Amino acid sequence: MTLPPPILAYFDADARNDRATLVNAFAPDAVVTDEARSHVGRDAIGAWWSAAKATYQYTTELLGMTERGDVTEIRARVTGRFPGSPASLTFAFRLEGDRITGLEITA
Repeated sequence: MTLPPPILAYFDADARNDRATLVNAFAPDAVVTDEARSHVGRDAIGAWWSAAKATYQYTTELLGMTERGDVTEIRARVTGRFPGSPASLTFAFRLEGDRITGLEITA
């Protein structure tokens, strides 16, 4: 599977625990929605990601990609310290140029 560069940057940085690179994959006003909460802007996205990594200590295995209009959906198996692990999740990305403008994570 060939991921668009911003999505590849997101998952690579996540796997390396590289907050700076992960946050830089997002547009300055990007929105991440996860667990029914929205995080707006790079600072909030960085805080969300750091808290999730520390709390859940998860790893992500990419399973597939589907493009639906302007949304790229990545299906993944996420394994970590949380009830129901491993979980199959969908990461729905919206891109503009070389940045992520939106990410919604759902079961």
